[in-house]
Amino acid sequence: MIQTTKTIPSAAVRGTASGVFFMAFFGTLWAYTGIMGLQGWGVPLLLVTAVAIGITLFVGGVSLLRASGKLTNQVSNIVLRNGKRTKFWFNIIFAAEGLAIAITIAVSNATRHPELIPVIIAIIVGVHFFPLASLFQVRLYYFTGALLCLLAIITWLFIPVKVILGEHQINAFMSVVGLGSALILWGTGLAIWLMGRRLLGIVPK
Repeated sequence: MIQTTKTIPSAAVRGTASGVFFMAFFGTLWAYTGIMGLQGWGVPLLLVTAVAIGITLFVGGVSLLRASGKLTNQVSNIVLRNGKRTKFWFNIIFAAEGLAIAITIAVSNATRHPELIPVIIAIIVGVHFFPLASLFQVRLYYFTGALLCLLAIITWLFIPVKVILGEHQINAFMSVVGLGSALILWGTGLAIWLMGRRLLGIVPK
């Protein structure tokens, strides 16, 4: 039976679990975008693989939540106020990201450049990780944001919009950005899960 330390507030572990859930969900959503860009090439196997990875990460997040129930739930008033402040600014950042994505879709469609939608959205998602890194004091998010932005920019500059692969015409922008973003977010989710396990003393620091 795993023994967990009682000196770690349960809220800290729940926070890492929430991060794992977000990365699992949005990573799988990006994977779906990338798979759809393949226009039917290898779709069944890739879809099953993407869903399996997402579910695996989700289960990892659940394990952190269950373990957090064994920890102390006592927090100081200062920590409680900081938690409310963090939640407020997270909602602001998330809303700004959603608004920027909505504007991107509208403008790209209006200017008849829908192929740019996944690229620009990846940049928006990448940029939104920078304030999150400061807000949650998770330096890993700087790395995640930089990778997403770099992936999108490289795709924009060096990858053709369409690629012929066998009998399939692939939407390369969707596929490269979608699958690449999925790998980045899943990798981030795995790293966050390991952080949570370190908090619990399960994985050596």
